[in-house]
Amino acid sequence: MAEDNIKQYETYFILNPTLDEDALTDAINKFKTLLQDQGAAITYEEDQGTKALAYPIQHHNSGNYYLIEFQGEPRVVDILEAAYRMHNHVLRFLTIALDKHAVRYYAEKRAQKNADTQA
Repeated sequence: MAEDNIKQYETYFILNPTLDEDALTDAINKFKTLLQDQGAAITYEEDQGTKALAYPIQHHNSGNYYLIEFQGEPRVVDILEAAYRMHNHVLRFLTIALDKHAVRYYAEKRAQKNADTQA
């Protein structure tokens, strides 16, 4: 991996809310493994649980939201999004590149959240 081509990304995906716990874990692990196999480094992840959707998607009014932040080459995004499209339990996904200000902001936000929960 060329160091100068490494970027920071965040990807959100929404999974079918009818998945049982094992199927949900398997789907999440599939995407994390894919990232790692492509040389990406996962820097943060968060299971945001089941939330209501703004509008129905494939006859579902809610979905299981998951966030992964990672560092990798731009080609990894294409591979990840192709895997999202082929997985029949992914309702929606979004992957964006983060600039240095966003990375710092999210790190500070998480640090503040951790400090608040420990207080």
